[in-house]
Amino acid sequence: MSSIKNHLHAVLANINQVKPTQDKVTLVAVSKTQAASVIREAYAAGQTIFGENYLQECLEKQGLLNDLAIEWHFIGPIQSNKTQLIAQHFSWVHSIDRLKVAKRLNDARPSDLPPLQVCIQTNISHENTKSGVLIDELEALATAFSSFPNLKLRGLMSIPAPTLVVKDQRKQFKQLKQCFDQLNQKGFNLDTLSMGMSNDYTIAVEEGATIVRVGSKIFGKRTYN
Repeated sequence: MSSIKNHLHAVLANINQVKPTQDKVTLVAVSKTQAASVIREAYAAGQTIFGENYLQECLEKQGLLNDLAIEWHFIGPIQSNKTQLIAQHFSWVHSIDRLKVAKRLNDARPSDLPPLQVCIQTNISHENTKSGVLIDELEALATAFSSFPNLKLRGLMSIPAPTLVVKDQRKQFKQLKQCFDQLNQKGFNLDTLSMGMSNDYTIAVEEGATIVRVGSKIFGKRTYN
């Protein structure tokens, strides 16, 4: 059994140990900087959902992997001039953080494709260097999605401040879950909490994540060119 298959099965086992399969948690394998051949190996091991941060890199890999039924999720920062290609080539976008980007994605979504499934990226740690909507701006942006027929708002995403302290990880996830619950109490009918990465995904699942985004625990340490 390959190391990727072993790692993938270990991550899924950890998720299922925290939350039984009747409460499904979706694993997005974060494949940025990984070669198409590596993604193909993970796909052969049963992983069909992959998350990418860099548009041009992913488009190249999509061309090499177009024989596979991969569901592609865009999870990185979105530049306005990249919205057309993102709208055309992805099933999900996790990282919408401003109205302008949402409108451009909606307008660029091809009519022969189903609505783009999207999450609002929320800056729960109030870091100046991090993308995301501040909590007090969240409801206004969520409300605006009613005007975008080509987008389906599914929920919230966050990239919390990095920490190995479990109680601090848990606190940030609880805060995003609270935002999620408050929006649903106001009738938004959200079903997705995209939170948790390689160092904290089991804590995120304990706190209500429905999607976890795991890269290095599956593929090993990344190498950046």
